[in-house]
Amino acid sequence: MKTRRCIGHLVIGAIFIINGLLGAGNLVYAADFTGKTIADISISDNKNMTESSIIAAVKLKIGDTFNDEAIKQDMQAIYALGNFYDVQAKFVEVPEGIKVIYSVTEKTAVKDIIFNGSTKVSVEKLQSLVAEMKGNLIDNTILNNKSRAIEQYYHDQGYILTKVSNITMDQEGIVTIFINEGMVEGIIVKGNEKTKTKIITREIKLKKDEPFNAKDAKRSLQKINNLGFFEDVNIKLNPGREPNAVAVEIDVNEQKTGTFTIGGGYSKSDGMAAIFGVGDSNFNGSGNKVNVSFQHGYSSIAGTGWDLSFTNPQIDDKQTSLSVNYFNSVNTLSDYGLNGDNTTLRSTYYRRSRGFNISIGRPQGEYIRNSITFTKRKDSYLEYYSGPVDYSAAIGDTTYNEKYNSTYLQENFGEVHSVTLAKVYDTRDNVFDATEGKRISLTSEFAGKALGGQFDFNKYIFDGRQYVKVGNKQTLAFRVTAGSAVGNVPDASKFVAGGSDTLRGYEDNEFKGDKMFTASVEYRYPVAKKIQGVIFTDAGNAWDGNYKLNNLKFSIGTGLRVDTPLGPIRLDYGYGNEGGRFHFSFGTQF
Repeated sequence: MKTRRCIGHLVIGAIFIINGLLGAGNLVYAADFTGKTIADISISDNKNMTESSIIAAVKLKIGDTFNDEAIKQDMQAIYALGNFYDVQAKFVEVPEGIKVIYSVTEKTAVKDIIFNGSTKVSVEKLQSLVAEMKGNLIDNTILNNKSRAIEQYYHDQGYILTKVSNITMDQEGIVTIFINEGMVEGIIVKGNEKTKTKIITREIKLKKDEPFNAKDAKRSLQKINNLGFFEDVNIKLNPGREPNAVAVEIDVNEQKTGTFTIGGGYSKSDGMAAIFGVGDSNFNGSGNKVNVSFQHGYSSIAGTGWDLSFTNPQIDDKQTSLSVNYFNSVNTLSDYGLNGDNTTLRSTYYRRSRGFNISIGRPQGEYIRNSITFTKRKDSYLEYYSGPVDYSAAIGDTTYNEKYNSTYLQENFGEVHSVTLAKVYDTRDNVFDATEGKRISLTSEFAGKALGGQFDFNKYIFDGRQYVKVGNKQTLAFRVTAGSAVGNVPDASKFVAGGSDTLRGYEDNEFKGDKMFTASVEYRYPVAKKIQGVIFTDAGNAWDGNYKLNNLKFSIGTGLRVDTPLGPIRLDYGYGNEGGRFHFSFGTQF
């Protein structure tokens, strides 16, 4: 964040005003007294200190020749007694020469302190910062220290432009402290061509006609960056019309947010396939996310699949989000044996998942977001491809076990209707490439026949992530995920581990069960522009029945992250118990 401002601590003696007098006073001349004789020296306006006590500090004597330098020294000597806010020297010409009158303004004990201009700090807090002044005489040193304490407290809260602009005291001992909090006179956005200005300004925590807060400005930059619409975002503070006020300027550099995918492929199991997709994370500059994708396989098994999704991040002024997803997909499922104990591929079959989910979310404060999701999904067994589909079959047995498969189909395929509650605490500086902060999520899914589905189960997931900046551009990233499910959990709802997202060095979804634990540590460092290197270690597994942490699988490896117009691309090589394996995928790891 770049700022331009001119603030600093005030020299209190220069602004401390009592009855119009400044500092230690000035010489008041009515004529040229050079060569005149000092005929008399007196003190005026003293009430608590005797004239003789004050005169004792004066070196100038009656009969001396007028000398303005000597008079200035005497004024400083009287002021140094510590009993006066101000000392003035006045002169009256008489036949015998010059009569010198030192006029003093005595210090008064502070009776009360009031504050003018404070809106962001409570009066009680401000009073606590200056409590020692009440009932005591004060001088410029005390005033300077207390003013700095007030300013420092404001600055610690993020109000870095705040300053004590003036302090006055009346004859009754009432001190008034004037505070200028540094107001925001206006906010303008520059550089956005596609994105509507309101999409940007609704992420800005700073408000017009409110004091400028550096913490809010930093958070505003994070929130705008987290939209994913801009390559760069900067904030400038331009001088305002009023003293100490600023005009905030947000400069953005837009990047492409639309995607277009077309491709094809061939596999022994699926035959020929064509893929088409189009989407935009900032559709028409509205901030809404739209994605449409189709996949068509020319074999009778693969068929046609599609996925349609829409997200509006703020449908009202309470920042309520709405997401709708409609899907109809065909997936090839590979079975590696119960609990992943048998890592030899056992069987392969095809599953179609069709349904939709609707999610509504709303923030709770600045960093917490709650959401509720309703899911209706039907999982259908399409066709057996290879293997016995029988966990109990011997390795290498290719005999199709119809009896086991019939029971498996009945227990694992059908409709799942569920409600998922989630709470997420997220302080990451950048959701796409975090360098500091944390993200903690708690998720509970409740599926039941009472909701119209065929399966009753509860599913609980904890996910914790921590990011620590190392030096200027390196980051240590940590992640721990644990899950537990109870009830009649179908195969499609079980936890899985293995592959690019959880346990690199192993096959995708190699381990499956109703309990799961995974952990990852990554050291991330820059390689070149838009290219990042990583060194990682993963641990994890998934189990049916009782969990077995002593049976965790481990891997180490290295990889690259490349930022492309289509989004981040990940290339990892992990080495685990079964050897090494490359992983290629899109999106961030975590």
